[in-house]
Amino acid sequence: MDLTPHQIPEDSPMMGDLLRLMRDCFAYMEGRIDPPSSLGKTALASLRTTAAEAEIWAIGMPPVACMILSPRTGTLYLGKICVAPSHRQLGLSRHLVEQAERTARRLKLPTLELQTRVELVDNHATFKALGFSEHARTAHPGYDRPTSITMRKPVV
Repeated sequence: MDLTPHQIPEDSPMMGDLLRLMRDCFAYMEGRIDPPSSLGKTALASLRTTAAEAEIWAIGMPPVACMILSPRTGTLYLGKICVAPSHRQLGLSRHLVEQAERTARRLKLPTLELQTRVELVDNHATFKALGFSEHARTAHPGYDRPTSITMRKPVV
């Protein structure tokens, strides 16, 4: 399998495969995180809109790993990072993060940023192993406790 991430355009016939991959990867969170993931409400049309406004990168055809990159003030935000359960422990997350670093350098953004839910301790460890560190804890609207951890990584 080619491990090189490739960008997915908004009109790609792979959009349905990407949405299925994301839903499959996030399914284990159901009943584990509060509030629930917004991915359950994501439709194919909104994923296409996201691809028009941000960059969606994937590994494999059909995709077995993906992420959404969105430039923000002073940082490149990595969203919906996922690797198919059948392809975990192969370094695909590292390849995605390396692509995010290349994109951040191209855009002259000094940091990468992502959010993970407080309950997903395994994800925290994975992101730490990829060079991210905790930057902040935030609460979703209506919650009086932290629900998300913001993690950052400097781009060198």
